[in-house]
Amino acid sequence: MALPESQLPRRGNAFTSLLGRLILSLFGWKVTGPLPNVPKAVLIGGPHTSNWDGVVTLAAMVMLRLDGRVMIKDSAFVGPLGSLLRWLGAMPIDRNSARDVVQQTVDRLGAHERLMIIVSPEGTRDGASQWKSGFWRIASGAKVPIIVATADHRKKEISFPGLVLPSEDMDADIAQVLEFYRGVEPRHPERLSAPLAAMRRQQQEKTGD
Repeated sequence: MALPESQLPRRGNAFTSLLGRLILSLFGWKVTGPLPNVPKAVLIGGPHTSNWDGVVTLAAMVMLRLDGRVMIKDSAFVGPLGSLLRWLGAMPIDRNSARDVVQQTVDRLGAHERLMIIVSPEGTRDGASQWKSGFWRIASGAKVPIIVATADHRKKEISFPGLVLPSEDMDADIAQVLEFYRGVEPRHPERLSAPLAAMRRQQQEKTGD
């Protein structure tokens, strides 16, 4: 039986895909499981406790030939740097606009047939007190799914264990998303965001570690 045609936004070619795979292999990492086959989504990644998370994530995107986009303030898109940022997948956001960043991102998703927006809900690698809800509000406003990506430093695996369709209950949806990170080992546990740190403590208490 023929495989379904990919709906994912793509970039690159076989050579760049091989390059991404080699970079991951060099650091002992691998990607397990396919990306959900959807044309538009908000992709969130975690746990985010180290700059290495960004390195392996970028290599995985190159390997998968995923055309993912990260929102960056428009003032950074000046001269050659702007061209480089666009090539790397950045999209400009006007922080002075009457429309907030969430609405601008929703508008971008609505204007494209295929678009993957990448968001770090923790916002920082230094122990955020809570997750930012922007990723949920973007997905809800654009009526697109949330793809959950995990980076496990013990297994050295990047996985895509969940796809969540936003409901009317933001808190319930975020709680569902958090569950996909239970047991995922960060590089620096002491830098975990508060929600993930609480889950880790619960797990340790349950197992007696």
